[in-house]
Formats: sequence, structure tokens, C-alpha cells
Amino acid sequence: MTDMIVVNYDPRWPERFEDLRQRLAPHVADLAVSIEHVGSTAVPGCAAKPIIDLDIVVSEEAVMPELISRLAGRGYRHEGDLGIGGREAFQGPPAVPGHHLYAVVAGSKPHLDHVLLRDYLRQRPDEVQRYSALKVALAQRFPADSEGRAAYSAAKSAQVEELVAKSYAARAAGAL
Repeated sequence: MTDMIVVNYDPRWPERFEDLRQRLAPHVADLAVSIEHVGSTAVPGCAAKPIIDLDIVVSEEAVMPELISRLAGRGYRHEGDLGIGGREAFQGPPAVPGHHLYAVVAGSKPHLDHVLLRDYLRQRPDEVQRYSALKVALAQRFPADSEGRAAYSAAKSAQVEELVAKSYAARAAGAL
């Protein structure tokens, strides 16, 4: 059994994000409000699976079909919302470094969940340390297959939900 890979923060992750952003931007710039680096690789000091998460943020749901079409033309495979309404997921082309690409509407719950959690963690090294420790422990417990990845995600969901709730509370208090 091969363990899931969770590694210490790599300071090259922002550069990898920027490379991916530059590959995507020319094809979606007129549709996108922004392309955001989200997920654990966007948080300095956070342990993570070494896969960059990106959100293409659009202004309204109406542009989503065109975005999906353009990404398909660049070799991306649309995977639907993967159980999270308001977020569209894509599998990248084989020739592009591994990443998770999502499309979200600006200000939607999936968009805010991603950016508020990222920004909250960026300001709280103690929470980053706690979250990293959980991820490292879980990665050693579960195999790197689809069942193992699902179990890993489920096992960390309570802490993720807690952190997301704290990020919304910090935003409401004006701390984000």
C-alpha cells in the first residue's frame, strides 16, 4: 500500500501557480474576474498534497458554458460540480503539471469558502500547524487510491468545516 503524499510547504508553489495562471489567462481573461491560488498550497507553512488548486472566478453563472467550452478546447475535461453546487471542476490535460482547476462565481459560497479559508490561515500560523499535523497523520493512515483519497477528505472535513466557519466569523468581525 502506498501512502498518500502530503509534504511540507514548498516555497516554489506560488511560482507553480503563477505558471498555471499564465497558461490559462490568455484563454479566459475576458470571462474571468480573477484566477486565484486557493487550497493549502496557497498558505505559506501549510503541509499539502503537492497539487496546486486554482479558482477561475467569473462575474456571473451565465458565462460558465463559454468558460467550460474554452477550457475543453485547451484539453481540460469538465467533471461537473463533484457534489459542491456552484463550483465546476476540471481535470487538466496530461501535459500540464498536476493541478485542480475550479470555476466559481465571484462572491458565491464555493468562492468565499476557498478565499476566506486561505486568507484566514495565512494570518494564523497556529491553525496552519494544527491543520498540517492532521493532514500529515491522515495521509499516513490512508492509501493513495480513490477510496483512500475519499476517506482522507472525509476524515479532515470536520476540521475544514470548523476552519471555514472561523474564517466567516473573522470576516464578519472585520478581521479578514
